[in-house]
Amino acid sequence: MPKTPSPCIDVCKFKREGHCIGCSMTKAQKSLFKGLKKDSHRRAFVTMLTSQQGQLGKYTHWDIAYRKKLEKRKIAAEEIL
Repeated sequence: MPKTPSPCIDVCKFKREGHCIGCSMTKAQKSLFKGLKKDSHRRAFVTMLTSQQGQLGKYTHWDIAYRKKLEKRKIAAEEIL
């Protein structure tokens, strides 16, 4: 099974109280994700991030962009999301 890719969708503009307008991660969260080696931890991080996006609102575009990223890498979205 391929490694879970970063939730980053290459927008990287930190304008919403320190959260990226593309993926909702903070700079600290981006650094944390890069350090995660176990795929189970990476998938758990993505789950946490989708919950965070729901709480913050205005991130409905992320799901579509991340699914495209997964599709491009031939990873089934159901395995991750």
